[in-house]
Amino acid sequence: MADKRINAVVHGRVQGVFFRDYTRKEAVRLGLTGWVRNLATGSVETEFQGQEQQVESMLAWLSAGSPMARVSGVDWQLKENKALERAFVIRY
Repeated sequence: MADKRINAVVHGRVQGVFFRDYTRKEAVRLGLTGWVRNLATGSVETEFQGQEQQVESMLAWLSAGSPMARVSGVDWQLKENKALERAFVIRY
């Protein structure tokens, strides 16, 4: 199965509720690579890559979010795969 890469922006109450940390843990659990970061708008942006089924699982997880988050929407788009990426990190 081919790898797929997604860039997503998660809207709602997603900062100050450990959303980035939970996102990293979920991505690692699913075997994805990429990153997550807070945006000045109060949203969270993430980009992740892996097998299509795991990427779809991550998109579904983002729609629900971390336990204290209140996700109001997720905007996403396909991106070009990155060959040398080896981990999933939190960007500051």
